[in-house]
Amino acid sequence: MNRYLKIVIFGFLVWLIPFLVSFVVFPLKATMRPLFESIMPLVLTIVVVTLSYYYLKGMETSFVKEGMIIGLVWFVINIAIDLFMFMPASPMHMSFADYMMDIGLKYVMIPVITIGFGYIAQSKSNI
Repeated sequence: MNRYLKIVIFGFLVWLIPFLVSFVVFPLKATMRPLFESIMPLVLTIVVVTLSYYYLKGMETSFVKEGMIIGLVWFVINIAIDLFMFMPASPMHMSFADYMMDIGLKYVMIPVITIGFGYIAQSKSNI
């Protein structure tokens, strides 16, 4: 698969899978908000770790660079899709400040995870 297409498809999956899970667990947001707020970052982490592994698995060099690229691209994809979904005049209206405090800031873990995976892969390849 083309590298750039793979980055975009994986980035979309990083957004889509937690979004679908959020629909399943959404009733918890009203009745058990702390549980909902714990589940969603956990799901995001699992998806990012899994897709980072599969993306970096076939590489032989430039792990840190690739970790930075996929982390930033996936972060931008997630924010862009969410802004379309949550901004005014959208299906799930939310102010930008509320969005960033409730959802957007959690996406910072995407590049943190992918860059960390890049460093781990780089250190393993230097052994």
